[in-house]
Amino acid sequence: MGTSFSKYSGHYGPLLSLGLPIIIGQLGIILVSFADTIMVGHYRTDDLAAASFVNNIFNLVIIFSTGFSYGLTPVIGKLFGQKDHDGIGRMLKNSLLANSLIAVLLTAVMFALYLNVDRLGQPEELLPLIRPYYTVLLVSLLPILLFNAFKQFADGITDTVTPMWILLAGNVFNIFGNWCLIFGKLGCPELGLLGAGISTLASRILTLIIFACIFFFSRKYAAFRAGFFKSRINRHDFGILNRLGWPVGLQMGMETGSFSLATIMVGWLGTLSLAAHQVMLTVGQLGFMLYYGMAAAIAVRTSHFLGQGDMEKVKNSASAGFQLILMMATVVSSGIFIFRYRLGGLFSGNEEVGLMVAQLVIPFIAYQFGDGMQCAYSNALRGISDVKPVVLIAFLAYFVISLPAGYIFGFACGWGLTGIWMSFPLGLTTAGILYYLRFRQSIRKRKCI
Repeated sequence: MGTSFSKYSGHYGPLLSLGLPIIIGQLGIILVSFADTIMVGHYRTDDLAAASFVNNIFNLVIIFSTGFSYGLTPVIGKLFGQKDHDGIGRMLKNSLLANSLIAVLLTAVMFALYLNVDRLGQPEELLPLIRPYYTVLLVSLLPILLFNAFKQFADGITDTVTPMWILLAGNVFNIFGNWCLIFGKLGCPELGLLGAGISTLASRILTLIIFACIFFFSRKYAAFRAGFFKSRINRHDFGILNRLGWPVGLQMGMETGSFSLATIMVGWLGTLSLAAHQVMLTVGQLGFMLYYGMAAAIAVRTSHFLGQGDMEKVKNSASAGFQLILMMATVVSSGIFIFRYRLGGLFSGNEEVGLMVAQLVIPFIAYQFGDGMQCAYSNALRGISDVKPVVLIAFLAYFVISLPAGYIFGFACGWGLTGIWMSFPLGLTTAGILYYLRFRQSIRKRKCI
């Protein structure tokens, strides 16, 4: 047993060193999401329900775009291991262009959806709140994608601390802006949900400007900046980023898409169900962001060991990362279960919303294992650049299993909101198991080469 533990113990420290700054940055994002939901929920329940619909629709494209940018990380990690600083700068330049084009595409798609938002079966009284908030978030897509390119560059060179501080600064700005613009403080207009959207847009622009200034003017990135300026956009690098980025983006997009489409189904149940759904999704982001922060460290570590040709360390690093994620899942689930009857009151003054939230805690806990497993091993596959199979696995888990199960449990069986949530453990656990099996298969094949 001691020998078995020693295979993994040497990976815990490096994984934590890489992952903790990412996790802290992710927790900052969660803090803003909590603050948004709490402030909007206490402002008015209708605003909270409208925020639930719009945020979950936008989460689909934001997570997809984040996944697309993740294609840069293993490329940068491999180049960093080879000390190819010029190559890193060149790849960042190509990534900025690729992310900009994706932003244009996603903005066009989301604008087309905006023109048809009244056809999605949402409560009529929410449409005047949905439309302006939706428009403001639409404008913020380009800053998000450009920031993602800089962040994945920094993560790939193991500088996870700089993005952490930038995200935390932007989050503080966002929360302060929420307070001013939602409630009309310090002479600002009282804009409710629209104020939360304006504050979010401003914080996303601010974080992009800060990161760009650090890259282009600080000494710490001087070696990479030289490669950035003397290189050109080229078809080869652009193609690599697309080959890696699209599968990861589609995988993450389908996962988020299952939640976003489930939100549309929840909207058929009414405003209170949407409000409770938003509260629990906000809480659920806590676990997901923690797990994905550690999973990002798994991707970086496995990419480095792949460059060294050490497949045993690739496998053990992924296993150690999953073990750390399971510890996090245990802590998150325990805390949520203990405070399950208080969660709703934290986000909304409506007692019926609070009772609905408490009912969702059991399916929430049930999917933590699967969520942690799919985070760990999808990122392990990303680290070894074996990303094509994840698209098929995601489609099977989320669109063939999870979404139909949500409709059956929620409407055919008549279990309502809780029934829709019971489908999430099925999809996430299926994805986690299949990613794990694919990772093991890929490792065995590479050992035989």
